[in-house]
Amino acid sequence: MENIRPLPSFLVKRYQGWKATNYVENKAWYRKLADEGQRPRGMVISCCDSRVNVSSIFGADAGEFFIHRNIANLVPPFKPDGDRHGTSAAIEYAVTALHVPHLIVIGHSNCGGVAGCHAMCSGAAPELEQDNSFVGRWMDILRPGYERVDGKASEEDQLRALERQSVIVSLENLLTFPFITDACEKGELSLHGLWTDIGEGALYQYEADSREFSAI
Repeated sequence: MENIRPLPSFLVKRYQGWKATNYVENKAWYRKLADEGQRPRGMVISCCDSRVNVSSIFGADAGEFFIHRNIANLVPPFKPDGDRHGTSAAIEYAVTALHVPHLIVIGHSNCGGVAGCHAMCSGAAPELEQDNSFVGRWMDILRPGYERVDGKASEEDQLRALERQSVIVSLENLLTFPFITDACEKGELSLHGLWTDIGEGALYQYEADSREFSAI
């Protein structure tokens, strides 16, 4: 346990600044959240990438979104095999316990996980094919998306298309969860797919009918 250390000073100072300003100014709201529990307006599945800040994009306050982050914002297919499934567990809790009305998957530009999937599937990253690669086995979820974009002209075009496929594949896999399809059929839940261009600050939404992304 010798590698466990106190927080670096810059984080301590940021916390103290938050406590003295944001918390003090909104103390009643934070206490309300603590006392009454959470009632999020939706669940967001986004990438672990530090550049993706969903709360900032939507101007969200504490308590508004139930957020789950993982590599490349992927959702695995429904697989109740008794193993550990962090993403599926978060989805199950959001839909069946919190009863969120919206479930949003958001991908982004220049995604390292998507780039890793492309490299693995194209044979450029054999280390990701190893059974002991957690990243590689997670990115197997996106292999169907790679097969759809493999014929595009340039690698750059393939990568941009694969970033969007990470959203589409996740939406498709969400619909393999019985409790999700049931909630959707009852009109209690709606699914949404988004992709954001980090550098441009642009946001695109997936249109199911055209299978294309349109600017918001």
